[in-house]
Amino acid sequence: MSQFADRSARAPSPAGPIDESDALGGVARDHLKAFVARIERLEEDKANVSADIKEVYLEVKSMGFDPKVMRKVIALRKIDRQERQEMEALLEMYFGAVES
Repeated sequence: MSQFADRSARAPSPAGPIDESDALGGVARDHLKAFVARIERLEEDKANVSADIKEVYLEVKSMGFDPKVMRKVIALRKIDRQERQEMEALLEMYFGAVES
């Protein structure tokens, strides 16, 4: 059984409920708070970047380009050229086998 599984089964102390944060030292608590704050900021940044990317794809579409194709181009450019060529050769071979 996990150390967290029986928290609700603990009886409150005579002085009141058990304060789980007392189990953490002050330094550990500060580190934990800092990590949470950093992650929250990064999540906010990620949401803003995602919104910016969405706007660019809307602009792409308004200029007459196909956003799906643009996404594919972006994805393929992330792949090493040699690996991409090998994948394209396999795709051709597979299509040749399926369509014949």
